[in-house]
Amino acid sequence: MTSEPEYQALFLGAGPQMRCGVGQFTRLLCETIEKLDPGSSTTLTLTRSEGTVADVWRATGSARSVVCNFPLVAWKRVILRPLLALAIARLRRRRVVLIQHEWSSLNWLRRITYIPALLLADTIIMFSPLVRRELASDLLVGWTARKCVLAPLPPNIAAPAGIADSKLRQRLAAARRDGRPVIGHFGSIYPGKQPNALLDICAVLKQRGLEPLTIYIGSFIRGIDRVEQEFYARADELGISDDVLVSGYVASNHEVFGLFNEIDAFCYPLEEGLTARRSSVLTSVQSGQPVIVTGPAEADEFDHHPRFKELIGRGAIMLVARGSNDEAYADRIVSALEAPSVQVPFDFDGWWQDVAQAVRQQLVS
Repeated sequence: MTSEPEYQALFLGAGPQMRCGVGQFTRLLCETIEKLDPGSSTTLTLTRSEGTVADVWRATGSARSVVCNFPLVAWKRVILRPLLALAIARLRRRRVVLIQHEWSSLNWLRRITYIPALLLADTIIMFSPLVRRELASDLLVGWTARKCVLAPLPPNIAAPAGIADSKLRQRLAAARRDGRPVIGHFGSIYPGKQPNALLDICAVLKQRGLEPLTIYIGSFIRGIDRVEQEFYARADELGISDDVLVSGYVASNHEVFGLFNEIDAFCYPLEEGLTARRSSVLTSVQSGQPVIVTGPAEADEFDHHPRFKELIGRGAIMLVARGSNDEAYADRIVSALEAPSVQVPFDFDGWWQDVAQAVRQQLVS
């Protein structure tokens, strides 16, 4: 005779290794659900050395639903264990909830490794109608889009009470004292965010005599793409190598917002347009500085996310029409630098409660 499951949800995680954005999301989601419903969830750590088949069997038996947010940790490090956990969950007739942030923008090798999870899932939680349409148009697994539900994505990082100084912050501050505008870009650097597009825009600003210093706060995602080499090659080709900085991984939120304090405007030229899954944009908004982003591809992109929609409506996020040239982005940056900044109250906990409630609705009670 088997006992009743002890928990409503089992979250798959990778322990302290979960320092990437997706890992941070999983941690904060678990914490918020626990605040709303103490004792309702637990976490199973899956790494190269942790999470045996016996561990997975016991853990999946203790919960009614199993929640997986891909990737658990840096891609290629832990692939098979979470898929095994989802397969065992289905075998034990547990509900499988998959959280999927991206699709078409993923490297094709990543998509292949995620396909078994799409097939095993009872529900697929996504954060953008555009990404859901991308999945629906996939010739191989497009039918799985019928299992998708939308949830409002919050930012991973809250603005802390204080900030931390750093040599990089001092360098940005010195540039501003010299009258140079500092243009920021936050988050992991990978092809889907078109990092080279901002280089072209800053080259236009330099041609206009503004001498911008561009700071990418984040690091390059390692993969088979040559994004880092192509990035620096493009900066050199444009003659702005000395005007571009890449911070690399920044461990402290206090240091991140210390850098934010020295940024005059953020800019995200996105080929796909702004989507409701761009948490890096939401983090930037908390700085109180203007955030210039390409407009969304479809009018319904934020219908499920009223908080995101409000930021756009109040001017904290300034949109540039899709298909605009570099000159249009440069014009928008210049006008943003001249206008007073828009201070919008940001209820970080409220944003997380929204997504936690949306995920809880997909769990088996």
